[in-house]
Amino acid sequence: MNLNELAPVVGSTHVGKRKGRGTGTGNGKTAGRGHKGQKARSGGKVRIGFEGGQMPLSRRIPKRGFNNIFAKPLTAINVAILNKFEDGAVVDAAALIEKGILNDCKYGLKVLGNGNVTKKVTVKAASFSASAKEKIEQAGGKAEVV
Repeated sequence: MNLNELAPVVGSTHVGKRKGRGTGTGNGKTAGRGHKGQKARSGGKVRIGFEGGQMPLSRRIPKRGFNNIFAKPLTAINVAILNKFEDGAVVDAAALIEKGILNDCKYGLKVLGNGNVTKKVTVKAASFSASAKEKIEQAGGKAEVV
């Protein structure tokens, strides 16, 4: 095989439509834009959320409370998941990601108390619920805040 013999797989490439090149092309005259109107003009487009002058949905719906745009939400797991680790293991965000339990842990880990834990594990997390901490320590493990 030589460089001059290389070709893309059949069907993987498409030839672009040549707009405004005469009626014979099927895309002549108005070039697929129809007759007149905002969308027929050059640069004629409406911004996202624009509803033709009607009050947009985003402004019709009432806003309540406070939404902190700088919030760094913790990733939550339950104590039942800790049974997937061996006795004496150190469980932190990296260990959970490595085991495939979490995809990512951006801002830290919070352990919640749903389920039971039977293994003696050391858990390192940003925070624990009271019941989770109690269950981990009852099983003989440690709950360390990092």
